This record gives sequence, structure tokens and C-alpha cells, in this order.
Amino acid sequence: MGLISFVGTGHSLILIDAFEIPFMKFFPAVNTASNGSPRSYALPAVFKSIELLLPRDRLFNRMLPIPLAAILGLALSAGSATAAERVLAIGGAVTEIIYALGEEDRLIARDSTSTYPPEAMELPDVGYMRALSPEGVLSIEPDLILARGNAGPAEAIEVLQAASVEWVTVPDDFTMQGVDDNVRIVADALGVPDKGQVLRRKLAAELAEVTAATAGLEQRKKVLFILSLRDGRITAAGTDTAAHSIIGLAGAVNAIPEISGYKPISDEAVITADPDVILMMQRGASGAQHGADNSMITEHPALGSTTAARDSAILRMDGLYILGFGPRVGEAARELSAAIYPNASN
Repeated sequence: MGLISFVGTGHSLILIDAFEIPFMKFFPAVNTASNGSPRSYALPAVFKSIELLLPRDRLFNRMLPIPLAAILGLALSAGSATAAERVLAIGGAVTEIIYALGEEDRLIARDSTSTYPPEAMELPDVGYMRALSPEGVLSIEPDLILARGNAGPAEAIEVLQAASVEWVTVPDDFTMQGVDDNVRIVADALGVPDKGQVLRRKLAAELAEVTAATAGLEQRKKVLFILSLRDGRITAAGTDTAAHSIIGLAGAVNAIPEISGYKPISDEAVITADPDVILMMQRGASGAQHGADNSMITEHPALGSTTAARDSAILRMDGLYILGFGPRVGEAARELSAAIYPNASN
């Protein structure tokens, strides 16, 4: 442990891990000391909370949790903390939100799922969001990491969250409320809540427009989202998935609500569901399909017997666009709805 004292204050800070140097950059008017002092603050390495230890000869002999911001205020009373200027975005939707807020100049890197807007591809890539390397992430020296809740692996995330870099989790919530919350979280972390409020109102209006446009449908079509089709085996989307949510926003229903998550399904389940539309992902400018072309669907013993195959109602859309649930979600829902219901009046 190292002992750090405020100059002329009679207070001291005890670090419980070897983070004296990173901590000192937040406290320019602090010197290291070897003696005790009337009060001590136990500082966890993660810098998320501080505990105030009152002297034993005082009446209030107890540990009192206080926010880190309160201690920062003592040392930085001359001004507020500097806003993050070296931001790492982990998750395609997170990166899109940052661009939509007009704060892209603060981005220094992204993960490999952050493929939109196109200019984001020019940023350094720290790798796939579920296979992060702490060394690779920290080597770019971010001062703020905004990451989707499903970033991983868990061991890497624990290391990164324990480092002296601010980490903000953007939850995986594929709902209208979730999109609103995520914009607010990112905007607040970047210190631009007013911009966040403007974007939130815009998204709410777009989603309300899509909902109103499909409210009068007499019969909602059944959509089967196929994640992959390999060697005749179908992996499809059930409930609790982004695919399930975007299908609902587009005014349709999931053809297989009996399962949860993305799971393999049997031919019998497909025949029983008899979807009106089949939806798949299309990735890349080359137009390469995500596991199957139309012939693989129409010639499949189960898929080929469905209403969707007979009517050639097979749709493909960009994966990040329809499943990312970022600032383009309203646009994506509207486009998907128009493709599902091509004869619906505008």
C-alpha cells in the first residue's frame, strides 16, 4: 500500500493496490507521505467507491461509504474533471450512437462488430467484442471504454474493469425502452446529455411512426428468422433475441415463439410453424449470404414446403442494421415492415 496525503489538509489517502501513479494524475496537488493523519480514505483499485474511516477516538467510529466524486471535488475544487477524449467503443450499436451524437472525433478505436458508419472502419480494431484481449485494449490508452453488456470473455472484462480506465456498460436490451436507455447512458458518459435528449426524441418519434403504421393490420404475418442453415440444419431465433424484437417492431410475429434464444430447430417445427416470411442476415458489400442462398431454402425438405418459400418471401438485410438496436432501429423497423407487407398502404 502507498500512503498519499493532501498538501496542507491533514487528510490522507490509502491505496489498497498499486495504483499510486494513475491516481496521482487526478490529484495534482497531492504528495506521498509516510506518516499517519487524522483521517484515512481506503481507495479500491477500481476507483468506484471510497470509504471514510473516522478516527477510533471519535464518536463516529465506523466506515462510511462516500462517492468518489466527493473526494475528487476536494482535490479538484478549482474546476471539473476533464471530459474523456480517448474513447473506445465496443459494440456496433455503441459506435453508431457515438456518431449519431456527433462525438466521433473522440473515438480512438472500435471493435470488429462496429462496421457502421463506413468511416468507423478507418479506426483501429481491438478485435471481436466477445474475444477481447486486455493487453490489446489497454495498449491504445483509452480514458473511457463504452462496451455492450455481452462483451467478453469474462476474465478479460474483469481485468479491464479493474484498470484505472473508466468503464461504462451499455446493456443488451432489445426494446424501445432499451434503445432510449442506451442513448442516455452513452450521452451521459460523454458529457453531452442535451445531445442525447435530442437523439432520444428523434428515435421515439420514428418508432412511434412505425407502430402507428402497423396498428391497423388485420392479420400479422409470421416471420422465421434463420441465423444459419448449414448441412440442412436450421438455427433460428426464438424469444429474448434482437430478431424477435425487430420482427415485432415491424408489425409481424415470430413464427417460433416456443423457443428462447438462437437454437437449432427441427424440420417438423418449421413445417408446423409454416412462416409467411423467412428473414436472414446479409453481410458485406459483396452480398455474400449468411449461410444459405435461395436454392438451399426452396430445396430444403421443410423450408421448401413453407408459404414463405412458395411465395418467394425470402428477405435478407444487414445484420447490424436490423439486430444492432442502435440509432437506426426506427429506420430498420420501417424498412423491414415495408418488405414484409409490400402491399400495405403508406
